[in-house]
Amino acid sequence: MTTSLVRVSDLSIDLPLSGSEVVQEVSFTVAEGEILGVVGESGSGKTSIGLALLGFARDGARLAAGSVSIDGVNLLALPQERLRELRGATVAYVAQDPGTALNPALRLGDQLGELIRAHDPGRTRLEAAARLGQMMDEVGLPTDPAFLRRFPHQVSGGQQQRVCIAMAFLMDPRVVVLDEPTTGLDVVTQARVLALVRRMCTEHAVAAIYISHDLAVVAAIADRVVVLYAGEVVESGPRATVLQAPRHPYSRALLRAVPDLEHRRHLESIPGGAPAPGRRPGGCSFHPRCPLADDRCVSTPPRLLELDDAHQVRCHHADRTAGVAVAPPVLPDLSTRQSAAPALSVSGLAIAYANQVVLSDIGFEVSSGECLAIVGESGSGKTTLSRTIAGLVTPGAGTMTLNGQPLPAGVRRRSQDARRAVQYVFQNPYASLNPRKSILDILTQPLRVLRSLGREEARHEAERALARVGLSTELLRRYPAELSGGERQRVAIARAVACRPSLLICDEVTSALDVSAQAAVVELLRQLVDELGLSLIFVTHDLALVRALAERTAVLQAGRIVEIGQTASLISDPQHDYARSLIGASPSLTPSYADPDSHSYPKEAP
Repeated sequence: MTTSLVRVSDLSIDLPLSGSEVVQEVSFTVAEGEILGVVGESGSGKTSIGLALLGFARDGARLAAGSVSIDGVNLLALPQERLRELRGATVAYVAQDPGTALNPALRLGDQLGELIRAHDPGRTRLEAAARLGQMMDEVGLPTDPAFLRRFPHQVSGGQQQRVCIAMAFLMDPRVVVLDEPTTGLDVVTQARVLALVRRMCTEHAVAAIYISHDLAVVAAIADRVVVLYAGEVVESGPRATVLQAPRHPYSRALLRAVPDLEHRRHLESIPGGAPAPGRRPGGCSFHPRCPLADDRCVSTPPRLLELDDAHQVRCHHADRTAGVAVAPPVLPDLSTRQSAAPALSVSGLAIAYANQVVLSDIGFEVSSGECLAIVGESGSGKTTLSRTIAGLVTPGAGTMTLNGQPLPAGVRRRSQDARRAVQYVFQNPYASLNPRKSILDILTQPLRVLRSLGREEARHEAERALARVGLSTELLRRYPAELSGGERQRVAIARAVACRPSLLICDEVTSALDVSAQAAVVELLRQLVDELGLSLIFVTHDLALVRALAERTAVLQAGRIVEIGQTASLISDPQHDYARSLIGASPSLTPSYADPDSHSYPKEAP
């Protein structure tokens, strides 16, 4: 029998000022070398539990009850001085965004060396350097002093994340908490990181808690899975059991929102939203969104039932879901649309900075009502290409036409009508909306500038735009900070669509969203393309999303289009080696998905 290294028992976290519970009586164990996947929508309590494993709670929150034990030692009973000694040495943490987790003012070697000096001050300089070199080699980074002298901004996002992983494993911890460590990474870099985490946990006998909203990633790395909703464990068990035969309606709903690389399926978002602490309903917390809910679900909280094979479910109707298929039916693949004259035509586009070629001889067409996806690794030129089309970057060569008219390079050279006709939705919904303006102001300002509407007319258009993206007009009075990530992204799409563009460019618009919000945004974009006849350029690293949304796909490598064609054909039978490597590195919920360590990846630039 495997001994549990981590034991979380009846953990509760609350907000003392309001008395609201963030996490309620959560229990689980993790053994040496085991990876536990923790999944759920934003606001489910995933990060709060991850931080509790370091004996820490966010500002305003309190570790109210329960225990978090590592090797039999309850961290929640230790004084702060002892906790500081354990953090980084016994239990380590890998944050979601390596760009903010690393100190921008310190060189990489200094940041790693600082950890050794703090937890092992008796180690000599030569011993510390040897340990540092060994760890850099283990995570696949250069061991030469020149690399360690770099600042975080001088390395790629994937390299930054591997530095964070090296920092986490540097002091040989017993436990590592990984909080969304691959969010925003391209599929090849993500697969490398997953393979690295798996290997490090196995070789160092480390217990890992892997927090993610991406169920396909969890399927690729976790041994067991815990599903959280409204601060409670609603289902837990072995990976194959929870992800292939879930019994809780919430787990099943999450899986129905995940895109499928092998087949095109309708992505089903979960109606409503996860309740915030203090607003959680009585009875079963999921009952307002559950298709199986009845009077007992409204009045009586369900117990956590023990099923076979260490499978636990918190549901009154777990017996009704046994043997019922989870995946939505397969849909026909989207066919390529052809029109007499393309809506957008790009020819010979090229950009170079100093001696570095960013884009080279880019050419393609997009028809009216068609979605073209652009995929590739980070650094392949996807965002530069999309921003060049939007006029935010000026190319060194090439021509563009929109609806048969020349599209000048650079937004300042374009007419007001041309600026209105090309709209851009940025990746980060938290940064693309002005936090000091209300949603009403955010939506009406471009309408008044680009469509010359009066105040009242602009307000009515803003209301129609919100309704079109499935949001209530009550949100007009709110500010971005009062909205969820999915709501913010819908507002950004509403702002773009309200301008009545011919071409909509979406740059990684779902990368920071949980699967339900992602499904809602993707289905919304598909609906807008069909109803309004928009041309859509969808920039992403998620090939499963491409299968659901795009008629055609262009694969970009090192600034060149190496393959372009109908999405279904390109995914099922790619012709270029690089396209094959991207598809092979893409995580999938299907059992056929191979260990990331067995994939053949393109060589990474130093």
